[in-house]
Amino acid sequence: MAQSSVGQAEIDRQAAALMVGLPAGPPLDAMTETLIGLAIRASAMSLDVDGSRRYIERALAGGSTFAQVQEVITLVSGTGVHSFFEATRILDSLVTEPGAPPWDDERQRLWDTYVGEGGRWATMQEEIPGFLAALNRMSPEAFEAFFLFCAVPWRSRHLSNLTKELISVAVDANPSHRYLPGMRLHLRNAIRLGAGRAALEHTLRIAAVGPAPHGVL
Repeated sequence: MAQSSVGQAEIDRQAAALMVGLPAGPPLDAMTETLIGLAIRASAMSLDVDGSRRYIERALAGGSTFAQVQEVITLVSGTGVHSFFEATRILDSLVTEPGAPPWDDERQRLWDTYVGEGGRWATMQEEIPGFLAALNRMSPEAFEAFFLFCAVPWRSRHLSNLTKELISVAVDANPSHRYLPGMRLHLRNAIRLGAGRAALEHTLRIAAVGPAPHGVL
C-alpha cells in the first residue's frame, strides 16, 4: 500500500512486465472496444455523462443488448470498493493491536463462506494483502455486502469474463484513477482467460486517453 504519483510510464512498465513472452493473440473486436470506452466514461472517476450517452448509443447500434450495457455499468460501479481496499487497511492497522485474539465465531463463519482457503480470492490477497481480513474485523456487515455486490456483474454472464476483466484493466489504468493493484490483478486474470498482448495493449491505449473527470450539474 504505497502512495505515489503514478504516471503513464509506470502503468506501461508494470503492464509490460506482466506480458513478457505473451503471444500477440487476436485483437480486440469492435464491440469490446466500444464497451471499454463506455466503462471508462461511466465510471465514478470520470462521470462523463455526455460521453456515456454516446458510447451507449454506439454499443446498442453495434449490436450490444441492453443487458450487456447494463452489465458494464454495474461492473464499473464497483470501482468504489477501492476505497474499502486502501482506507480499511489503514484503519485496521491503527486500531487492531498486534497479537489480538482471533475474530469471533460469526466472523469466522463469514470468512469460511466467502473466502475459505486459497481459491478465487488468492489473487486479490496477493495484490491487496490484508484487505479481506481487515474488512471482516472492522465490519462483518460490510464484508458480506462486499461479496454480494461484487458478485452481481460476474453472476449475470451477459458478457464473457474475459471482456469484464479487460474492462476492469482499462478502468483501473484510466488517468483519472490509476489504481495499479487492481490493474495488475485484472490483467493477470485476463491473461489466464486467454488474452494476448495485442488485446491488452489496445485496452491500455484506450484507457490512456480516457477523459478527465467532468462533474455533473
